[in-house]
Amino acid sequence: MTASTTNRWLVLGVVSSALFLIVVDMSVLHTALPTLTRELGANASEKLWIINAYALVVAGLLPGCGSLGDRLGHRRMFLAGLCVFGLASVAAAFSPSPVLLIGGRALLAVGAAMMMPATLSIIRLTFSDEKERALAIGLWSAVASGGSAIGPLIGGALLEHFWWGSVFLVNVPVVVAALAAGVIFIPSHEGRSEGSWDLLGSVLILVGLVGLAYAIKEVAMAAPSFPVAAAAAAIGTLALVWFARRQRHSTNPLIDFTLFANRSFRLAVLVALVSAFSVIGVALVLSQRLQLVLGYSPLHAALFLLPSALMAIVGGPLAGWLAPRYGIGYVTAGALLLGALAEAGLFMVANAGPAPQILLLSVFGLAVGAAIATASLSIMSHAPPENAGMAASIEEVAIELGGAFGITVLGSVLAGVYSAMLVLPPGTAFPPAVREGIDQALVVAATLPADAARLLTRSAHQAFDSAYFTALAINAALLAAVAIVAWRTRAEPHA
Repeated sequence: MTASTTNRWLVLGVVSSALFLIVVDMSVLHTALPTLTRELGANASEKLWIINAYALVVAGLLPGCGSLGDRLGHRRMFLAGLCVFGLASVAAAFSPSPVLLIGGRALLAVGAAMMMPATLSIIRLTFSDEKERALAIGLWSAVASGGSAIGPLIGGALLEHFWWGSVFLVNVPVVVAALAAGVIFIPSHEGRSEGSWDLLGSVLILVGLVGLAYAIKEVAMAAPSFPVAAAAAAIGTLALVWFARRQRHSTNPLIDFTLFANRSFRLAVLVALVSAFSVIGVALVLSQRLQLVLGYSPLHAALFLLPSALMAIVGGPLAGWLAPRYGIGYVTAGALLLGALAEAGLFMVANAGPAPQILLLSVFGLAVGAAIATASLSIMSHAPPENAGMAASIEEVAIELGGAFGITVLGSVLAGVYSAMLVLPPGTAFPPAVREGIDQALVVAATLPADAARLLTRSAHQAFDSAYFTALAINAALLAAVAIVAWRTRAEPHA
């Protein structure tokens, strides 16, 4: 059944509003993290899991939820996902402890994973005219980019007037309105009863991603348990190997690994993953430095980051215009190299005032936005038509996974280097918590006499800056390395 002429644009509005919530929740906590960490008393590991639980669970569940939507019907999955997302938003908003907040974030991710593949599938089924469908998908992409861009701004604005739980509770009225409109306007599409859903495969990929992320976090702790890290890494690796073997022998795989036989497809997936790693990781580490070292409010930190996010929206269409003229490979390599140079520049002007940093951040956003767009174009152009939906799912997983590991790796670098570089002032006995993170050190400093507080704060700021510069250097080197790979493996002179 196809939506009527008068209703199909309303359908686009409904699914786009849900997509907006999904992508906003990816970035809304970047500016809220210091506040909720202080309010809940979260340690360094819990802080990273509060951020990362969402992206990891979404990445792990996306392939399975896309397949389940094919079987049950995308309208049904979308509406069910909205319900889960709304309930999880309430649970997260009123979480009394870091552990329960992590659980609320994971439940939010379940709802997001149920909705995200369904949004694009509903658009494809609703718009039968190719030109209208292209316009609708373009608007869908703009909403995705815009939501990610203003997520930190929404978080910062809410924290100026409300408590940290408001960044979750604001989802609820949108969910209620989208649910009511979805029931009325979204046409029913029957699922394919002959399709199969690989529950075990979905569990395996989720366990694999969480296991590897936990191992990285454990190694970066002030007092790591290497046996625990090794066990988590082993479990994660075994789960992913089992998942890969299972998919290769499945008649209806969640991910068809034969797609990766194409060199350009492999490169495009790598570019999408590394670009998301960079943009999410940099936003996390910089937003913390702005608030915890430079003393910005959450709103001011979000405004500082906004030009970079907005330029990422510009980078996509620009890359789409350049790629047919100069070739996807050239544009991809150039965008990645520009991003690496901008990040190296951030290293150089970290203490030079806001203007040069905002300028370089804008260049960085433009470059990474262009790289993600060329990766999308390459992925879809190198996938067979019958696997277009699966290719899109692989791209979404790469972006979600890249963001999750950007937070994991660079967040762990912040924690590990901070702990190693912190030199405590002599003459005062400080609690061990000051080495867990700058948040804890500043909380302790607030309880000390003025002189001791000033010395501890200065030491914490210096240690955090060392960690911040290390994270920037790692990220810039990664972008430069992938730019070299893209240049050497560029496949076609023109797209």
